[in-house]
Amino acid sequence: MSKFELKLPKMGESVAEATLTAWLKDIGDTIDFDEAIVEIATDKVDSEVPSEKKGILIEKCFEINDIIKVGETIAIIETDDDESEKTNTIQTNTIQSINIKENDNNLTIEENISKETNENIIEDTPIEIPSFTKPKNVGFLSPLVRKIIKSEKITDDELVNIPRSGKNNRITKNDILSYLNNRNKTSLLKKPVDVNTSNIIDGDDQIIEMSKMGKLISQHMTDSIKVSAHVQSFIEADVTNIVNWRNRLKKSFQQREGEKLTLTPIFIEAVAAALRQYPMLNISIKDEKIIMKKNINIGMATALNDDNLIVPVIKNADQLNLVGIAKTVNDLANRARNNSLNPDDIAGGTYTVTNVGIFGSIMGTPIINQPQVGILAFGAIRKMPSVIETEKGDFIGIRSKIILSHSYDHRVVNGSLGSKFVKFVKEYLENWDTNREI
Repeated sequence: MSKFELKLPKMGESVAEATLTAWLKDIGDTIDFDEAIVEIATDKVDSEVPSEKKGILIEKCFEINDIIKVGETIAIIETDDDESEKTNTIQTNTIQSINIKENDNNLTIEENISKETNENIIEDTPIEIPSFTKPKNVGFLSPLVRKIIKSEKITDDELVNIPRSGKNNRITKNDILSYLNNRNKTSLLKKPVDVNTSNIIDGDDQIIEMSKMGKLISQHMTDSIKVSAHVQSFIEADVTNIVNWRNRLKKSFQQREGEKLTLTPIFIEAVAAALRQYPMLNISIKDEKIIMKKNINIGMATALNDDNLIVPVIKNADQLNLVGIAKTVNDLANRARNNSLNPDDIAGGTYTVTNVGIFGSIMGTPIINQPQVGILAFGAIRKMPSVIETEKGDFIGIRSKIILSHSYDHRVVNGSLGSKFVKFVKEYLENWDTNREI
């Protein structure tokens, strides 16, 4: 009988130590040649260390979570070989690791084997382990298993149902690979792929790849929430006079100008006037400094045919009359929907408006369009019973009402200024001159 020392082999020139994450065998267990005994992990790779000898495990030199340096003895195995009491050099050690590659639209898993001898060392390519939140009730997960779960997008529901063969009912690498092999075979039968839309049917669910614009919008909105301290003020405005005025003039306006007269140019005119009155809403923040904008350039959130959003800008809106604003609004909206905007058309905005009312919403809490500090949402116009004050007393009447939702950056715009601004817009709309010519 002889004793064999299983040492931690070299795993690359930049790796000097590893953490013992799991014992796969207990004292007294029979060890076969090339059978894994422990799992180890570094910050780049998760591996199993197999035995180079057949025998019985008689001593564990480290506990779970201990740090082992390269060359240190991990375990001692009693063998039947006529060898010296202790073998200080391991002729060949094999470490198995997993590389995950992207192959067309599918991820494939390959096992790479690195063998070390005294004369020659072949190093594995390190694997970067991503951040990972372990689901409940799944027990210990090694870094390599976590890597596979993350890369293969294995859901929590899938994970808890994977058969486990590891010690203490843990999920091993082989468990994951076996599950993926069966899942991929099933997917080939059950997942039709629409190459035109990149939609993948997965059972009853449909997975749709986000468009490039959708990804940009998502990132822009997320960044805004992280940057700005959003706060909202709401106010209701009576726009009966505006509705009646527009209904009276819209036909003649279209005949004369060849343009539709919508309510959006009126709203933009009101906002431009409010920005002149309250210039601290026409600012941006950079490096803890306030930049007050000379020009009033109002962005106009525009819904596209694919339900994405773009914000073309009406430049110097305060210098345009209502006809000029109407023509600019219609031109930008049409070119946005035809995908023919120029880069300059969406640049330079200092404040943004959005009309959530066209989708039936009575109000909203819009996200600020960075690096601006405010955005105003116009809700749906509804006929509402309302108290009408007159010299002869109060009466109940039917009025057209709209709710204005003002989101602003509380880092620089306090509640007083934010509320005064939206109140100014309300009063501008309510005091509309019904005898105004256009």
